[in-house]
Amino acid sequence: MSETPESAEPAEVEDETKRLFREALERKRGQSAAKAATGHGTESKAHGAHGPAAARRRFRRKSG
Repeated sequence: MSETPESAEPAEVEDETKRLFREALERKRGQSAAKAATGHGTESKAHGAHGPAAARRRFRRKSG
């Protein structure tokens, strides 16, 4: 079977899509590395979201 132009086109489109995803991933990694280098973005935006983790829970039996 010979290769037709129709079957070659999806491969080129797939390569182009992969290239675009790789470029986007590199930009994302670059932004992440820049934040880590400057110290910004290391803290969570939600401070104390889960309450005191050191408090020990007390379990009681059901009485009824």
